[in-house]
Amino acid sequence: MVETENLEEKLAATQLKDEQVNDGNESSDEGETAAAGAAAGEGEAKKKKKKNKKKKKKSGPKTQTEPPTVPVSKLFTSLEYPAGEICEYTDDNLWRTTSEEKRAEERDLANNINDMRRAAEVHRQVRAYANKMIKPGMTLTAIAEMIENGTRALVEANGFESGIGFPTGLSINHCAAHFTPNAGDKTVLQHDDVLKVDFGVHVNGRIIDSAFTKTFNPKFDKLVEAAREATYAGIKEAGIDVRLCDIGAAVHEVYDSYEIELDGKTYDIKPIRNLNGHTIEPYKIHAGKSIPIVRDSGDTTKLEENDTFAIETFCSTGRGYVVEDGECSHYAKAHDAGYVPLKLTTAKSLLKTINTHFGTLPFCRRYLDRIGETRYLMGLRHLVDQGVVNAYPPLVDTRGSYTAQFEHTVVLRPTCKEILSKGDDY
Repeated sequence: MVETENLEEKLAATQLKDEQVNDGNESSDEGETAAAGAAAGEGEAKKKKKKNKKKKKKSGPKTQTEPPTVPVSKLFTSLEYPAGEICEYTDDNLWRTTSEEKRAEERDLANNINDMRRAAEVHRQVRAYANKMIKPGMTLTAIAEMIENGTRALVEANGFESGIGFPTGLSINHCAAHFTPNAGDKTVLQHDDVLKVDFGVHVNGRIIDSAFTKTFNPKFDKLVEAAREATYAGIKEAGIDVRLCDIGAAVHEVYDSYEIELDGKTYDIKPIRNLNGHTIEPYKIHAGKSIPIVRDSGDTTKLEENDTFAIETFCSTGRGYVVEDGECSHYAKAHDAGYVPLKLTTAKSLLKTINTHFGTLPFCRRYLDRIGETRYLMGLRHLVDQGVVNAYPPLVDTRGSYTAQFEHTVVLRPTCKEILSKGDDY
C-alpha cells in the first residue's frame, strides 16, 4: 500500500508541474499576442498619421490683387523681369545685333537693365488698375493716392533703393503738365475732362517715366489718337546717332495730319512746342538732352549708345504753347546746387528732410505732409529763392482748350532699342 500511495503522489506531482508549464506557456502566448497587437496598432497609427499629414502649400500669390498690393518681386521669383518691346537696329547700326563685343557690353549692363524692367513692370501693373478704376466723380486726390499706394507696394518702396520716381501728374484739359493735388484740393473729375496721367517709378535711381491720356467722352478720341501716334513716331525715329531735330520733325509730321471737331467747330491739333522729351540719368529725371516735338528746332545733338530717355509728346487744340500758372505742387532739389548759406532755420531743417527722403528725386507738398513736415511753406519758398530747390508750377495752354499726352521710357542698348515701359495698353 505504501508503494501505491507513493506512485499516486508522484503522478499527482507530475500532473501539477505540467499544468504549471501549460499555464506559463499560455501566459507567454498571450503576452506575445498582446505585444504583436500593440505593435500592429502603432503601425496602423503611424500609417494614419502619414495619410493625415498634408503637404504644405507653397506660400505666396501667383497673381496680382485688386487693388494691386503684391510686390512684383513675389510674382517674378527669379527676380528677372519682363523685357519691354525690343526693336532691332537697322541700316548703319544693323551690325550691332550680332556683334559679340556689343553683347559682352550688354552683359555688363544687365543689372541696370533689370532694375529698369522691374520699375517698368510696376508701372504697367499700377496703371492697368488705375486706368480701369478712374471714373468721373473721383477726386484727383483719391486718384493720386490710389496710384502712389500701388506704386509703393509693388516696388517695395525703400528710400533711395526703390520708390516713386516723381509726383503723380493729374493735369486736366488746358493744363498739360505738372499738376498734382496739394492737401485740401477738392477737384473732382468730370465726364468731359481730358486727364493726363503721368507718374514715375524708380529702382536704384533708374526711373521709368510713362504717361497716358484718359477720357470718357468719345468726342476726344482724335485728340488722344494723335498724341499716341505722334509718340510712337518719335520712338520709331529715335536711335543711336539720330539727331534730336529729326525726332521732332517725325513727331510734328503726325500732328500735321490731325484735326478734331468739337461742338461743331474744327480745330487743328498742334504739338505744344515748348514741351519736350528728355534723357534720364540715375536720380535725375531731366538730364542733359531735350528731345523736341516740333520740326526746325535746329538741335543737331545726337542720341548715343546707352542713352535712356523719355519720348513724350503733347498736343493741344489751343495755341500749342504753355505758360506757368496756378499753385505750385512739384519741386526738386537742384542737381548743381552747391553750398548756400541759409538764413531761415525752417529752410535748413526742410533741406535736411529733402536730402534724407528725396535727394534729387522730385517731390510734392503731399509727400512732405506724409512724412510729418508742417509749417514748411516759408522754408520751401526760401529754398526756391536761393536756387537750392527748383519749383515746377502747372503748365497751361489757353483756357478752354484741351491737351493730350503720351510718353514712354526707351533705352538704346548696345544691341537693340528697348521700349521699357511698353505694355498691352499702350
